[in-house]
Amino acid sequence: MTPSLDGPVLAVLSRASRPLTVGEVAREAARGSEIGVRRCLARLVAQGIVHALPMGRNVVHTLNRDHVAAPVADLLAGLQDELARRLRETLGSWQPRPLRASLLTSAAGAADEIAVLLVHQPLPGDTSRHLATGVTTAAARCALPSPPAMTAGQEQVWRAQVAALHVLVRSWTGNDLRVVAMSSDDEADHRRRGSRLLEQVVRRSETLI
Repeated sequence: MTPSLDGPVLAVLSRASRPLTVGEVAREAARGSEIGVRRCLARLVAQGIVHALPMGRNVVHTLNRDHVAAPVADLLAGLQDELARRLRETLGSWQPRPLRASLLTSAAGAADEIAVLLVHQPLPGDTSRHLATGVTTAAARCALPSPPAMTAGQEQVWRAQVAALHVLVRSWTGNDLRVVAMSSDDEADHRRRGSRLLEQVVRRSETLI
């Protein structure tokens, strides 16, 4: 939306429930160094859209809600929620639909792509993979039954849906989409091994489905 830091900084202040120092704004902003954020805040204070208030030995900042441009800050802060809403709506309409889906990157970030994790039913021919790889641990034997594998027709539809999602996300955000896809069997393997991948997904991502 803007090549400068104004957008990310205003988005942080719009979401904030209390006044923030320069360092706190820099940590929450999608991009920018602390020096860059400090200069940006000074400019926004001079323009009147941000208030700077002394608090002890620090100076804290709040969004000036009376400013005519304040709704723009709210719009920027809502971009992530809007992207997640559109993804939930789209993925929820799929047949077959994902078993689980997570948004891995921020729509307001500096990345060149939006990353989404999709966990799906096993693809045709995947149902005997555990036996083929020799996974016969007690945990594997006691695991919940795997969802049925897709039929060949369902796999074709699934791949067409994923391809269409790439086009949609590009249209919505201007960014490319990266899909991290795994079957429910793959996900179960990650959980049995204590995979850091899933741990990071849970900690950093936003659940869509």
